[in-house]
Amino acid sequence: MLKYTLNRINKESLRLVSRKSSAFRSFTSSSTNYSKVQIIEVGPRDGLQNESLPIPTPLKLRLISSLASAGLTRIEATAFVSPKWVPQMSDHLQIMKQVPKIQGLKYEVLTPNVKGYESAVSTGSVSTVSVFGAASEAFCKSNINCTIDESITRFSAVVSRALHDGVTARGYISCVAGCPFQGTVSVSDVVKVYEAMKEMGVSEVSLGDTIGVSTPGQVTSLLSALKLSSPNLDDIAYHFHDTYGMGCANVLRAMDMGVTKFDSSAAGLGGCPYAGGGASGNLATEDLVYLLDGMGVETGVDLERVVEAGREVTEFLGVESRSKVGLAIMRRWDKEGKV
Repeated sequence: MLKYTLNRINKESLRLVSRKSSAFRSFTSSSTNYSKVQIIEVGPRDGLQNESLPIPTPLKLRLISSLASAGLTRIEATAFVSPKWVPQMSDHLQIMKQVPKIQGLKYEVLTPNVKGYESAVSTGSVSTVSVFGAASEAFCKSNINCTIDESITRFSAVVSRALHDGVTARGYISCVAGCPFQGTVSVSDVVKVYEAMKEMGVSEVSLGDTIGVSTPGQVTSLLSALKLSSPNLDDIAYHFHDTYGMGCANVLRAMDMGVTKFDSSAAGLGGCPYAGGGASGNLATEDLVYLLDGMGVETGVDLERVVEAGREVTEFLGVESRSKVGLAIMRRWDKEGKV
């Protein structure tokens, strides 16, 4: 009887292993070309906007310059929003008038309305303006006091002006995996906002996991649905938060499905000021670069220079870097006596 029971257990175990192995092969198999990935550095805007300690403009400019020197070619520098709502971004004009002009470097800014757009393009330094919406009705109402449809109408005016002026427009969709106010967000609601943005002329859509609850399985579900509208996903970027430590795992799954553009923030700084405290920080640029370097994927980014850039800001803020890779490198520097 014991021998019969053990045989049954062993056979069942083999069946389970077989099923799991098949699922793993299906999950990881891909013809995606990993040769090059583009990183959009959002630290100077999304990384700093929620910090309560006022950060001097010269320090912000040094951060931008350091990130550019590290090889990052797309940097979201600031937001043209009301100082009443986001005081940390009140120096947006000074920032954009003083950013270093480097060939091949593109500056992006957040412009939620036409007034902000006009102010941004007047500086002559902006290559891309970004608008933002959300896939959650509750988030829209709490964040900008309107419905999803009303928000689309509002930012369509910005996109229309940008297209007329020959300025690239980018769109953010918040809460693509979950919402701090309503919980679950349906894939169909994300697709609806994506299609509305594309219809109005946005060239690239960044999928924002605002509170960091994405998993590789959720990424698979969402991208599978979006592939019906964008088969190659070449107009998609992903913006992960690392709340549950899933940032790099989610990047790998998104890459496996064809995404080659990712937002990240030096030192993992950031978190949505309207997310109810649920977002602990953006995916750290250092962690993303280390991951991609280890895979032989070209980014053009110097990892240690990014660590140095993040260190200056975190030391000023009196906080520890949220990048595991950054912390490991800085510990090594300490042992080596590197200042």
